[in-house]
Amino acid sequence: MAATNHVVDDLLRELAPQVIGVLTRRFGDFATAEDAVQEALLAAATQWPAEGLPDNPRGWLIQVAYRRMIELVRAETARRDREERAARREPGDRRTAPAADEPPADRDDTLTLLFLCCHPSLTTPSAIALTLRAVGGLSTAEIARAFLVPEATMAQRISRAKQRIRDSGLPFQLPEPADRQARLAAVLHVLYLVFTEGHTASLGAGLRRVDLAEEAIRLARQMRRLLPDDSEVAGLLALMLLTDARADARTGPAGELIPLAEQDRSRWDRAAVAEGTALVTAAMARGPVGPYQLQAAVAALHDEAPSAAATDWPQILALYGVLERLTGSPVVALNRAVATAMVHGPAAGLDALAAPAADPRLAGSHRLDAARAHLHEMAGDRDAALRHYRAAAARTTSRPEQEYLLMRAARLAATPPPVGPPPG
Repeated sequence: MAATNHVVDDLLRELAPQVIGVLTRRFGDFATAEDAVQEALLAAATQWPAEGLPDNPRGWLIQVAYRRMIELVRAETARRDREERAARREPGDRRTAPAADEPPADRDDTLTLLFLCCHPSLTTPSAIALTLRAVGGLSTAEIARAFLVPEATMAQRISRAKQRIRDSGLPFQLPEPADRQARLAAVLHVLYLVFTEGHTASLGAGLRRVDLAEEAIRLARQMRRLLPDDSEVAGLLALMLLTDARADARTGPAGELIPLAEQDRSRWDRAAVAEGTALVTAAMARGPVGPYQLQAAVAALHDEAPSAAATDWPQILALYGVLERLTGSPVVALNRAVATAMVHGPAAGLDALAAPAADPRLAGSHRLDAARAHLHEMAGDRDAALRHYRAAAARTTSRPEQEYLLMRAARLAATPPPVGPPPG
């Protein structure tokens, strides 16, 4: 029976990092293993929808990638031999790459692969890009959009990162505790970005990419088992759980976006809320407190409120203030401005938008226009709200977000403007 493209894509995204791990462990060459697996994935994406899933999809991918790996390693060995013979003017020999009759035993090396992609010789952007490709399963084009660079530039960056790992000769194993701690910030940031892409896809017709969100949560749980006493690991897992708990209520019957204030809270996953709240409460009590714990605390306040009107906005505003001082992030400043409006009124919120609006890191982002539109609507300035809703819709690459923003603009345009002076 033929498999749907959606089923195949989800399965390949889940299996790809596992197969890369198997080949890297066997050959000790991550860069070539990733190339071989990409070719196996392409073969699977072509054959499986038409012919049906094999009985053992993981084993199928390993076998195909393994054979391709042998070909690539032998070709590289032959190339080196030719160069050496040309240098020495010696006749050729018959050396080939070592091979085995069977691929390595079944195991999940995804977490090891995650740490390998965050190699200390790589810059943080390169480590994140490589991990999003090898572990998160994002395409080079998707990663390029996330970094706001051309796809060709991102392809070169990923290729150079793979070469650096190859040149390092680093063994394919979890790093020792001291080295592990040095890579932890990059690893957590990668997981956060993978989850964020899964929670709100940057491109396409769907609001979410469930496979990415679930994979990020799975890896965060593995990190939690590896480092049970690290408060930021717990904070990141809590943030994911508390955010993902609202996932089913974020879209309507036609896949349309439903904002937080309008969601049916009975559809929230209360088990995930309870687990996430317990995690962040224990982590903040243990300390030290970091950005992921603070974001998780904000998410917990939203999730525990019985209604949008009952949300503890003063506490959220205080948490965003601490988070902004800790990170200097313009996105956090944007969120703090919205919280300011909820506590002190839309005029105060619009004033607070001045700082993030001047930050070049938000240039071209739809989020700034969306926040301005929301606050202008709160303030009763219909024309300004319309202008910014439409500008935000023009800038986002997410179709559900675009449709939501245009719907808000249309609804606002259909509302008759107030007549006479405002009350009071």
